[in-house]
Amino acid sequence: MPTENLTHILFSNWQHTLQPFGVDQVAADKAFNPLVAAYSTPGRYYHTLKHIDRILSTIQILQGYTNNLPAVQLAAWFHDVVYDSQAQDNEERSADYASELLINLVIPETIITTVTRLILNTKDHQAAVDDYDSQVLLDADLGILATDPVQYQEYTHAIRREYAWVAEEDYIRGRQQVLEGFLRRSRIYFTPLMLEFAEPSARGNIQGEIQSLLSG
Repeated sequence: MPTENLTHILFSNWQHTLQPFGVDQVAADKAFNPLVAAYSTPGRYYHTLKHIDRILSTIQILQGYTNNLPAVQLAAWFHDVVYDSQAQDNEERSADYASELLINLVIPETIITTVTRLILNTKDHQAAVDDYDSQVLLDADLGILATDPVQYQEYTHAIRREYAWVAEEDYIRGRQQVLEGFLRRSRIYFTPLMLEFAEPSARGNIQGEIQSLLSG
C-alpha cells in the first residue's frame, strides 16, 4: 500500500479513535503529524506506520474481548512511538509521550492511566488473567508471528535491519533466546480467537526461524 494511502487511512482511524472524547478537531489533527513523523524516522523497518495499521486492524477483529476499546486503540497508536533498538526504556518513554500528548488533548485521566499501563505491558508481553484490554493489545502486537511464510520472512528481515548494529553471531544468539522464550510459554496468545487460529501458525513460524538462524 502506498504511504500516502496508508497515512490517509490512519488519519481517519485517528479521528475515529478520538471521537468519543470530543477532542478539539484542530488539536487532534495537529497531534497526528508528530505521530506520523515518529513512526517514519530512519532506522525503522518494522516498527512503522504499517505495523500500527496492522495492529489496529487486528484490534478491530478482537474488540469483542475488550473492556475499554478506545484505550486499547490509543495504546496501539503510542506503544512504539519511541523506538531505539539500542535502548532498554522504549516502552517507558512511549508511555510518557502518550501521557503528555493525551493530557494536551484533554483526554480523561482514567483513560490516560489505562493507556500508559497498556503500553508498559508490551515490554514483556505479559498480561494478568483478567486484564482483557492488555490481552487484546498484546495479541494484536504479536499477530505478525502467525502470518504466512512470505510476510513472516519480510518481518524477520525488517527486524534484522533494525538491529544492523549487532554482529551476526550476537544477533543469532539474542534472537534465538527471544524466540525460544515464546515457545516455552504455555500459550503465546491470550484471546480465544487468536489461541485457536493463530497459535499453531506462530509456533510453526518461530520454530522455522530458529532452524534458519542456526543453519546460517
